[in-house]
Amino acid sequence: MNGKTRVAVLYGGKSGEHEVSLKSGASVVRHLDQERFELIPISIDKQGRWQQQDPKRLAEWNAESLPIHADAPAIRLATDDAGRLEAIGLDGSSAGHGIDVVFPVIHGPLCEDGAVQGLLELSGAAYVGSGVLASAVGMHKDIAKRLAALAGLPVAPYVMASKREFARDPAAVAAAAQAKLTLPVFIKPCNMGSSVGVHKVKRWEDLDAALADAFRYDTRVLIEQGIDAREIEVAVLDGDPPFVSLASELNADPKHEFYSYEAKYIDQDGATVDLPAKLEPGQMERVRELAKTAFLALECSGLARVDFFLDRKSGEFYFNEINTLPGFTAISMYPKMMEASGMAYRDLITRLIELALERHAERAALKTDYDG
Repeated sequence: MNGKTRVAVLYGGKSGEHEVSLKSGASVVRHLDQERFELIPISIDKQGRWQQQDPKRLAEWNAESLPIHADAPAIRLATDDAGRLEAIGLDGSSAGHGIDVVFPVIHGPLCEDGAVQGLLELSGAAYVGSGVLASAVGMHKDIAKRLAALAGLPVAPYVMASKREFARDPAAVAAAAQAKLTLPVFIKPCNMGSSVGVHKVKRWEDLDAALADAFRYDTRVLIEQGIDAREIEVAVLDGDPPFVSLASELNADPKHEFYSYEAKYIDQDGATVDLPAKLEPGQMERVRELAKTAFLALECSGLARVDFFLDRKSGEFYFNEINTLPGFTAISMYPKMMEASGMAYRDLITRLIELALERHAERAALKTDYDG
C-alpha cells in the first residue's frame, strides 16, 4: 500500500446527462491531488454496466471527456471481511485493494437523485455529496420547492401536471395552468437537470407540444410562471456553518431564449457570466443567506449549487432549484464560484473528499440497534 487515500471517481450513468458527466469526470480526474490520492476510475455506461477503467489508459488520454473503454472489466461493489469497500470483478477477481471514498461525478436521474447514493449506503461506502434524502428531494423540483417555501424561501407560482392527467384530459391541464399563470411559462420535467426537456412557451397553443416533449423525460412536469428575471447562482460547501460563495449571474445569448442544454454544454458562446454577479451589497448578502437556508433546509451534505431568479421589476429573489451534484466541467459554475471565493479547484476536490470521510465516520459511530 502506498498510504494514499483511494478515491473511486464514478462517472457516466444511464441518464440523459451522461455526456455532461464524462466532462465533469475529466475535470475532477485532472485536478485530483496525485500526492494525496490514488485514482480508481469507475464508469457506468448508458446500459448501466459498471466497469473499472485503467488509470494508465486514462493518463494517455487528452480530451475534454473521460472515455469509457468497452473492454474494461465489469465490476460490482462489495465489502471485504474487514468491511472495506472493494470493486470486485464479475468473475470474482479482485485487485486486492479497498476503496476509501467514492466521488460520484454523475448527473440526472438514477445518478444524483438518491438511487446511487442508496446503493453506496448499502455498500457501506464513504461518498462525496448529499445522502439519499437530500439527493432525492433536490432532484424533485416540486418537493424541493415545497420544502423551500416551508423554510421561508420565496418560490414563483407554478402548476404540477402528471403524465396520466395530461393523457386523460390535456385541456384540463391547460385550463389549470391558464387559471393560475400568465404567459410566458416554462415547462420543466420534474426530475431532470441541465435544462433537458425544458421549453419556454409564449403562446398557449404551444403548451401541449411542450408538455408532450417534457413527458418524454419524466412522469411529472412543472408549468412554471415565467419571470422577467436575472439568473443568479450560489455555491455552498458543507461546514459549520456552511461556506457560501459569491453569487454569479448567467446571461444567456439572446438566440437561446434561456439557459438551455445547448447553451450550457454545446455552444461555447451560449452564455456569458458575471462573477461576481453585479448585485448591490444588500442583494449579495440576501441571496447568499437564502442559499445557506436552502442547503440546510433540504438536509444537504458536501456541496450544492443553489439557483435563484431575481425579478427585474420587484427586486425579489425566487428559489428556482438546488443541484446536489452540480457540474464539474471546465466551464461549470460551481468550481468557478468557489475559486472566485478563495478556494482553488484542487483544494475544493480535496475538501469534498475530506468532508465525505468525516461524514462517513460520524454516521458509522451512530448506534444501529437498541440495547436498553
